[in-house]
Amino acid sequence: MSSRSALAGAVFVGAAAVSLAAFQTADPAPHVAAARAAAGTDFLPLFNRLCVPPAAAPAAGRAPAPARPAGPPPRSSWHADPVKVFDNLYFVGQTEYSAWALVTSAGIIVLDPLFDYSVADEVAGGLETLGLNPADIKYVVISHGHSDHAGGASFLQDRYKARVVVSADDWDLMDRTGGSWRKPKRDIVAKDGHQVTLGDTTLTLHQTPGHTLGTFSAIIQVRDGAARHTVAYWGGTAFNWLANRAGYITKERPDTFWFDQYIASARRFRDIAAKANADVLLSNHTAFDGSTTKLPAMATRRPGDPHPYVIGAAGVGRYLTVAEECALAGRARVP
Repeated sequence: MSSRSALAGAVFVGAAAVSLAAFQTADPAPHVAAARAAAGTDFLPLFNRLCVPPAAAPAAGRAPAPARPAGPPPRSSWHADPVKVFDNLYFVGQTEYSAWALVTSAGIIVLDPLFDYSVADEVAGGLETLGLNPADIKYVVISHGHSDHAGGASFLQDRYKARVVVSADDWDLMDRTGGSWRKPKRDIVAKDGHQVTLGDTTLTLHQTPGHTLGTFSAIIQVRDGAARHTVAYWGGTAFNWLANRAGYITKERPDTFWFDQYIASARRFRDIAAKANADVLLSNHTAFDGSTTKLPAMATRRPGDPHPYVIGAAGVGRYLTVAEECALAGRARVP
């Protein structure tokens, strides 16, 4: 990472620690209204997950918590077929959790390799179904160290010798995390602005703390025939500190700390996405980026049809505005 990028990261960390009072009101209602307006009809699951207080949130709009019961659930409850989404980007996830395979001229980069129980089926098996070779996986990028996105990393690391990329904070998080899932061996420790380059492809990681301290979001270039598009990949969504108090809340890091981190991250990544002319928004949960309807639409898309995932720069901005305004509403609710 360049010295300029390092400086930018340092400035961001400092900025996230200060009060964001200038960007909010003490009343959550204006922020909820702004988020609802930005959500439109396409980002309602995101709005419902973040803006509706947990006790009243509709179950259909909420993503499952990272924790799961002992033992794997039945395959019929989570399996999804792989889908080619762009010429160089493939969905290899589950019904509720997304994993993505970025294919380059020198191998494959996997983003967020699911749970330990599903990675062999969905990621390795999904690539084979698509006519790709999982042995070509060279990098595994983990947006944050929760088991629903990091649990499969050790399998890919051991089986295919893939390099695993995680922030320092979330390597530490995985070290502290209990449970039966096997953690990957500590490998590449990425900082804000880290670039993963493989062959003809580079993706850039931006640290967006809030969901965890070390959550990464990414900017990715994709192809659709002759068209080129830029993906903004939002790495962590839920306000986990509201439910997992023991894992997040301390005297030094109360609710306001986490909301302020999240607010600053959403604002910053929206600016980064705008400067990159990002016109595609992806998530690691199928409900939030609309994959539940967009993936089936890919199967019926004909040559010349609009691409379901291309929502334009304004659409990307609206998504991140929902995230920011809901966090502002949540902060305003803190006593």
